[in-house]
Amino acid sequence: MSDRINWGIIGTGAIAKTLAHGLTQSKTGKLVAVASRTQASADKFGEEFGITTRHGSYEAMLSDKSVQAVYIAVPHPLHAQWAIACANAGKAVLCEKPLAINQYEAQAMFEAARRNGTFMMEAFMYRCHPQTAKVVELVKSGIIGEVRFIQAAFAFQAGFNPQGRLFANDMAGGGIMDVGCYAASFARLIAGAATGKDFADPVQVNATGWLGETGVDMVATASLKFPGNIIAQLTTGVHLSHDNSAKIFGTKGNIVVANPWTANRKTGGAFTIVVNVNGQPAQEINIETDVTAFAMEADVVGNAIKAGQTQAASPAMSWGDSLGNIATLDRWRQSIGLLYNMEKWESLRYQSPIDGSKLARRNPTMKYGRIAGLDKDIARLIMGVDNQRSAPHAAAVFDDYFERGGNAFDTAWVYNTEPQLGWWVRNRGVRDQVVLLFKGAHTPECNPKSLRKQIIESLERAKLDSSDIYMMHRDNLEIPVGEFIDVLNELVNEGRFKIFGGSNWSLPRIEEAQAYAKAKGKRGFSAVSNNLSLAHMVDPVWRGCVHVSDKAGRQWHERTQLPVMPWSSQARGFFTDRAGPDKLDDAELLRCWYSPDNFKRRDRAIELARKYNVLPINIALAYILCQPFPTFPLIGPRTIEETRTSMPGLDVQLTKDELAYLSLDV
Repeated sequence: MSDRINWGIIGTGAIAKTLAHGLTQSKTGKLVAVASRTQASADKFGEEFGITTRHGSYEAMLSDKSVQAVYIAVPHPLHAQWAIACANAGKAVLCEKPLAINQYEAQAMFEAARRNGTFMMEAFMYRCHPQTAKVVELVKSGIIGEVRFIQAAFAFQAGFNPQGRLFANDMAGGGIMDVGCYAASFARLIAGAATGKDFADPVQVNATGWLGETGVDMVATASLKFPGNIIAQLTTGVHLSHDNSAKIFGTKGNIVVANPWTANRKTGGAFTIVVNVNGQPAQEINIETDVTAFAMEADVVGNAIKAGQTQAASPAMSWGDSLGNIATLDRWRQSIGLLYNMEKWESLRYQSPIDGSKLARRNPTMKYGRIAGLDKDIARLIMGVDNQRSAPHAAAVFDDYFERGGNAFDTAWVYNTEPQLGWWVRNRGVRDQVVLLFKGAHTPECNPKSLRKQIIESLERAKLDSSDIYMMHRDNLEIPVGEFIDVLNELVNEGRFKIFGGSNWSLPRIEEAQAYAKAKGKRGFSAVSNNLSLAHMVDPVWRGCVHVSDKAGRQWHERTQLPVMPWSSQARGFFTDRAGPDKLDDAELLRCWYSPDNFKRRDRAIELARKYNVLPINIALAYILCQPFPTFPLIGPRTIEETRTSMPGLDVQLTKDELAYLSLDV
């Protein structure tokens, strides 16, 4: 790599010009190319800044081998598409704030950077300014005591223009996304500094706001509560004049930053931080620079790239920091009822992958198995469809899982998530490539009549003709097992599904069902979906739950070779740092999984994780995958990261002795 980073800019608006000016002062980079939607715009920008390479399309920038880093300066809704495209082209990315429209797009962006080994950062230039670093230093020093309250405002009076980007719903307009993101990022930075971390995410977000006639927030406020009982009050708006300051209040004093956001935006110069300690004269701390904040930002990126890093260090925006910030903005918008039209199920935005490409496998690492009665391979890790309640969420995690080689999805009538799954399957055109597992007949509607009614309703919700696998969600001991086998066979013959089984059925009832089916010449269970986990359930997660984690249950499945599709296969976070003998905040983890034996198993999983250089949850998952009978664990990732960090479990081959060691059988 040359001494200076070669930059390209996508977009030719005001913010693009500001960074272009900053690059003239950069010690690490130089501007060599610009791309616009029209050649005329690119030429005009090039003339202004002396750039000879001028692309008349964004796509042309991707194939420009002279460009190493790209600044994304297009409107908000285009950030994700072009940041992902640049990462896939092997280019570093500095993406203007807000990073994306929502946290799920941001997850896909960082996953693209991780996959390609490229740098990516959200462009909060104030985070690269020495004034911000000094404020963090002051907070950490304890000069104002324990931080108790943070006040941050960024708003301006834009003058209402319903066609302008600041007020347009289809441009993700409004104050929260445009400048409220600064206030949120500041509060999270300071709450983190006050608690010994790079940033902190709020445990509570309450907000109010005024949505204008175009459906975006004109004025909005948010109250945030952070760990350590730190409270923040944020104010933003595009129809409001405000002092746009930041203040931090502690038990011994306060810190006032008069110009936290736009210091040195256009020129070098001095800015002042005021520290008020109780009973002492105010202390003024001057921060002076000879370059703009955008030049500093370009050098933060340039130095990171030269060091071989894929993300910046705090106080600049790391990936985790940006993901936490956009998630906070999502919660802020949700609290005031702001959902952009482009985020709705009926919009076109998520009817293909967010980067505009065709859905395809990307170096898949999935392993597969077969179950008698199905003519498809089945992914050894099945995606649970029980939490993806929005189009952005469903599109992001389903696309990512499929790209990794995943092809099996589990939903249920009681979840009411069949519409989301069907929406994705239809839009992606992958029905023949996926295995769909539908469940129904949950207590108290566990009877043959409800079973039939619910599978038909599930298919109608999904707008699909059939599923591949059907599982009864519960058993009902008051109904003879033969009545269930009869109706299940009828539904197979009608083409509703190909094979079936039961979830949370006891082994004696399964044996009874299999015996009835054999005697009548009918199909029996092809698989079951009971809980199977390295951690044994101390108390059922839900009423009527059945597990086969004990030695007798495992031996039964080894003898019969009946496949298991276990739910809560990773014990719902017990093998992550959320759990521990001293961590008692999660009542469900404590109730269902905390026991001396389980903590002993957890310790052994941690030990083997070091040996195999994986996470303890990967050992817990490998324990299921390596059983001496067919297993297809259900996983329920909420994020792309949770899917990615589950995958290494597929490659861990535990020995028979290690399985026994983990289970405490020896």
